[in-house]
Amino acid sequence: MPAYKDEKTGTWFVKFYVKDWTGANKQVKKRGFATKREALEYERSYKVRQESNLDMTFEDFFKIYSEDMELRLKRNTWLTKEHIVRTKILPYFKKLKMNEITAADVIKWQNELIAYKDENGVGYSMTYRKTMHNQLSCIFNHACKFYNLRNNPARQAGCMGREESKEMLFWTTEEYKRFSEAIIDKPMSYYAFEMLYWTGMRLGECLALTMADFDFNKNTVRICKSYQRLEGKDVITTPKTKKSNRTIKLPKFLAEEMKVYFEMLYGYKETDRIFQVTKSYLHHEMERGSKLAGVKRIRIHDLRHSHVSHLIELGFSALAIADRVGHESIDITYRYAHLFPSTQIEMADKLDVENDRLNGVDDIDDEDAADDCKIVNIDDYLVG
Repeated sequence: MPAYKDEKTGTWFVKFYVKDWTGANKQVKKRGFATKREALEYERSYKVRQESNLDMTFEDFFKIYSEDMELRLKRNTWLTKEHIVRTKILPYFKKLKMNEITAADVIKWQNELIAYKDENGVGYSMTYRKTMHNQLSCIFNHACKFYNLRNNPARQAGCMGREESKEMLFWTTEEYKRFSEAIIDKPMSYYAFEMLYWTGMRLGECLALTMADFDFNKNTVRICKSYQRLEGKDVITTPKTKKSNRTIKLPKFLAEEMKVYFEMLYGYKETDRIFQVTKSYLHHEMERGSKLAGVKRIRIHDLRHSHVSHLIELGFSALAIADRVGHESIDITYRYAHLFPSTQIEMADKLDVENDRLNGVDDIDDEDAADDCKIVNIDDYLVG
């Protein structure tokens, strides 16, 4: 394993051969090392990774994990994962060898994170503790599944933290109306919040919308992408889940509002984003409007909760609501179970009626029967 000094620059470099995936020899050359020792360490580390020998450091294995996984994940998902590993996991495990890390090492790491407090005396939330542990466990799982690590020490140590249910806040339609009137001075903000409140779409979905996504003949909007601001660039990705790809029927008034808004967008192409602002901008607008309107402060995502709450109040089923807002599973919609009207009394009444029928009891009040026979105009129940 020789290393060579570049006399012109005064730095060291290595040049060596490894076998590629076809079995052919491939030359690797790397320059710019300050010392001979660093150059030789690079060569050793590279060869160990190439051989997938788990007699390597956690830091070196994470490089392999990155090569395997980065392109398979959404960019924002990978950046979140990489940040947690770089700032919360690598500082502790990076120099430990993969095949020597034990459950006891993981427990010591967990205890340090559990004991951590910032300058205000606040520690990591239970949800974030669980997230950090899950990221560590994912790396060991990958090593077990594809590189023959014997066991996952993070699984042996057991999870730290737990998933915490975030409080769901809502605005009534009256509260939202006060808010929307307070921000009408900025049309882009006003129409973006109109779409968020009256359709229940996610913020990233709203900010990715283009004119081409609207069909005013059918009064629909198509959700097929999401907007992110990553590494200083605007990035359009696929929606959060498969079920997020959907078409939403717009109320007539909202369709008419969006037609008016489109008339304001001079020089826009069909494929241009109609709300060319960032998530951060709308968060500031949310705060501004809330203060001006004198309504309680909620998050932008709570507008989605508000929409679901409104639909429940109007009597729609969990299945219909899940389809409209793009929940991956109806179980997610049932997190709003406490808002659905209780049917216990109705169930008991129907059981009484069924029992009476079986026993031959005719207990129908003549006035109630007359009411049941009235002709109902369904248009009375439709909201235009």
